[in-house]
Amino acid sequence: MNIKTTPAHRIGESLVRVVDKNGNPVSDKELVLNQKSHQFLFGSGAFDFLEYEGKRVDPDRLNKWLSLFDYGTLPFYWGRYEPEEGHPLFDSRMDAAKILRDNNVTIKGHPLCWHTVCADWLLKYSDEVIMDKQLERINRDVTAFKGVIDIWDVINEVVIMPIFDKYDNAVTRLCNRYGRVGLVKEVFAAAKAANPNGTFLINDFNTTPKYEQLIEECLDAGVEISAIGIQSHQHQGYWGKEKLYDVLKRFGRFGLPIHFTENTLVSGTLIPEYIEDLNDWQVTDWPTTEEGEARQAEQWEEMYRILFADPNIKAITGWDFADGAWLNAPSGLITKDNRCKPAYDRLLSLVKGEWWTKDQIIRTNSEGFVTVSGTKGTYKINGSDDVITLGDEPSKTEVRI
Repeated sequence: MNIKTTPAHRIGESLVRVVDKNGNPVSDKELVLNQKSHQFLFGSGAFDFLEYEGKRVDPDRLNKWLSLFDYGTLPFYWGRYEPEEGHPLFDSRMDAAKILRDNNVTIKGHPLCWHTVCADWLLKYSDEVIMDKQLERINRDVTAFKGVIDIWDVINEVVIMPIFDKYDNAVTRLCNRYGRVGLVKEVFAAAKAANPNGTFLINDFNTTPKYEQLIEECLDAGVEISAIGIQSHQHQGYWGKEKLYDVLKRFGRFGLPIHFTENTLVSGTLIPEYIEDLNDWQVTDWPTTEEGEARQAEQWEEMYRILFADPNIKAITGWDFADGAWLNAPSGLITKDNRCKPAYDRLLSLVKGEWWTKDQIIRTNSEGFVTVSGTKGTYKINGSDDVITLGDEPSKTEVRI
């Protein structure tokens, strides 16, 4: 780990006392320290961990994912998760979640309430019944996955929700019936009741003052927002430093944690600017290019560095791990045939290189003490099973070897 280039607020410290199995201090001894996890959530969409419709998990892709990330988003789009009322695809999500958890990955569910990919079978019900079923759905899923998935995008893209008119859907009906803030308040309350210790996000692609106003109104109404989710699907070009810093300043004023929840940078041609809704760009072939891959790597690194340097940012999630997912775009860190792009290697050099401690030599003093510092997260000394946690406050730890 290079402490000189790691932001100071990402560095933690612990005074560690090293003792032997009899409790005696291990004095004046060289030991080896290794990091085991980050406090910061470096993430990606984890859809590749799902097995469904004959699709099997690719071990090579799985290993590349796990080598870089410690945070994964699993899909709970209501229309796909419960295509038939009363028959949610619980097993497929739980099986994927268990694979992730067995590999020490923190998981987020996405989303609990959204007007897109909504369940069509809801439309036969009245608004009052739809609301009851929406809240029941939240209680059911948050409760069922509690302890396995404790982070959720509770409601998605509320800014556009009441005026969304591409097709009729139950959630836009609710938004117009109960109001944006009224709906947000109800769904957040349901999630909180189901898991009082959960982390619950509001999430949106709209980073204009309209989203700020919505958040302000929700907070004034007493909505307990755990974190603000910001999407940046940059299929039409990289935001750049100026926009990133502007967004961080405007949404940082709320004093809430910020998660960059869905981030996309393509390594091929960009979607033309005249396309207003990215979903309207439908192509059968969208290749990655050598020039595009070099550009993507530079942009991802710059974006990671800017976000990691901001103390309000707690998580970064790249949306597509492999090319050809959403919109068939060359948006992944790896190609369809699992070749690692330069962007993958660049991020790996940060997450498991520059901001990571590996085989660091430390030495205890005459009383068995040694001060350990590094990027916030968990650590172990070789020969010990005890975990050293470097967190937001300096700590004291005893380990046995």
